[in-house]
Amino acid sequence: MNKNVYIYIAVMAAVSLLIRVLPLTLIRKQIKNKFIRSFLYYVPYVTLAVMTFPAVIHATQSTVSGIAALVVGLVVAWFGFDLFKTALCCCGIVLILELFIV
Repeated sequence: MNKNVYIYIAVMAAVSLLIRVLPLTLIRKQIKNKFIRSFLYYVPYVTLAVMTFPAVIHATQSTVSGIAALVVGLVVAWFGFDLFKTALCCCGIVLILELFIV
């Protein structure tokens, strides 16, 4: 095996460790700045959205049905439907669009 692979693994391990350890060692007090607190509060949600939305649009055979399912899902969820009914509506609209229109 090439020795460069071990260097790559060591660098990745060091970067992962630093990302997790540096905030714990550098920030000892509670963060009181409202902007930073709100920014850190929304980071997980934004990360999940950034990973999910492209997959939703490109999961079907055409992007038109993916975008339509996303819009229908947002509208149905806005009106208070639970997750199962929202998923059924999205799957139904993709089925209809893929079979008959696109």
